[in-house]
Amino acid sequence: MKTYQRTKLIHEGQYLAEVDVTLTVTDDQWSPHLSIDDACKLDNVREALRKGDTATASHYARIFSLTPITG
Repeated sequence: MKTYQRTKLIHEGQYLAEVDVTLTVTDDQWSPHLSIDDACKLDNVREALRKGDTATASHYARIFSLTPITG
């Protein structure tokens, strides 16, 4: 079993979040996979960004505000 650190991106509305997670690689058919804690972290960030709650999302991730360049 090997583990790798990866950054997952979540885009919700005008926000982008970079969430650090650990992928676990095994020999089974479900590989690679996230831990339950990392999956919950991704869900919490996504839900917080949908509500516009950047303070909560920033506990789990780096948050960016996206600005359109062209209309």
